Amino acid sequence: MNDCLFCKIVKGEIPSYKIYEDKFTYAFLDISNDANGHILVVPKQHSKNIFDTTEENLSHVMKTIKLISNHLINNCGFDGVNILNANDITAEQSVFHLHFHIIPRKKGDEMKVFPNLPKNKQTMEEICERLTIK
Repeated sequence: MNDCLFCKIVKGEIPSYKIYEDKFTYAFLDISNDANGHILVVPKQHSKNIFDTTEENLSHVMKTIKLISNHLINNCGFDGVNILNANDITAEQSVFHLHFHIIPRKKGDEMKVFPNLPKNKQTMEEICERLTIK
């Protein structure tokens, strides 16, 4: 994809702080420089999001996420990670190339990464009936 920001980063047309690269994936520091060690993992093959990527592509991305997450815990002094992903504009996806955020965490860092969601008005039974795959 010619105008995709992450495709340009993968191709080296835009500089990045590369953390890891293999044949299928590329991982780099998030330019926001918000959380210490905030990393983005993208497939090299362009896909908009999880809905149009291949299972193989997603598998490679998840293997890279696991590799990096283990590295952060075992070698970099972090205690845990948040792994975040948004799919499509209604879910607040801002760059339309499949990507996952890895946010390294330390005990007591006081970051609030998960949103404070309002209480759902439907019963659990209603929700389960509507969402169950049959």
